[in-house]
Amino acid sequence: MSAEYVINLKDVAIYHADDPFGSASATELLRRGEMVLSEVNLTVRPGEFVYLIGRVGSGKSSLLKTLYAELQLIAGEGSVAGFDLRTIRRRDIPRLRRRLGIVFQDYQLLTDRNAFMNLYYVMRATGWKDESAIRQRIDEVLRVVGLQEKSYKMPFELSGGEQQRLVIARALLNDPKLLLADEPTGNLDPVTADGIMCLFRQIAERGCAVVMSTHNTSLIENYPARAILFSQGKIREVDLEAELS
Repeated sequence: MSAEYVINLKDVAIYHADDPFGSASATELLRRGEMVLSEVNLTVRPGEFVYLIGRVGSGKSSLLKTLYAELQLIAGEGSVAGFDLRTIRRRDIPRLRRRLGIVFQDYQLLTDRNAFMNLYYVMRATGWKDESAIRQRIDEVLRVVGLQEKSYKMPFELSGGEQQRLVIARALLNDPKLLLADEPTGNLDPVTADGIMCLFRQIAERGCAVVMSTHNTSLIENYPARAILFSQGKIREVDLEAELS
């Protein structure tokens, strides 16, 4: 599959099963799994910004889970950040995820340590050992997200928008090729959400592809980009100006 794409999916069908990366064979998963999407063809280049839009339950989250290998790809061809999703082994999934940044509505921050130590914990857990390099990288990502003056604060001392910025900083630690964001502004007020969108656009401009699911049409209008519509078990690229007019 072409190296020019950070995401390359061809004729993919996505299934949801109870044990997606367990001991079951692909045949067994096909038999007992529920097909969520079919005929999925999608390519994303480095630095592209792409919206995933569609109703709740239309398959956006299932596609994202397939991209970071929570759901196993068992039909079609797919690669993400240089990893073949059909042949990836369970033990290689952490390596894939270190090439990705993943941002959710649920911040999943460690509540017993401050912003700096939240990031420090992730870096040590993903193999960083040099203390000087760790601190330098943490300072870099905190500066990118505008939290360089709040590294000492505990999560409960940060606003919702600041917590989301810290989550984005965490996602950027390993210099990802692709940032996946599942409804990242869903719990934020419009002004804060606008700030997060500006940050995402800046990240894309630095060469990291951003794929973001959202229901917020005002954000889409204010920050137009390529959009993929999920409907009736299929996806298709849409002209946002035409769809929203």
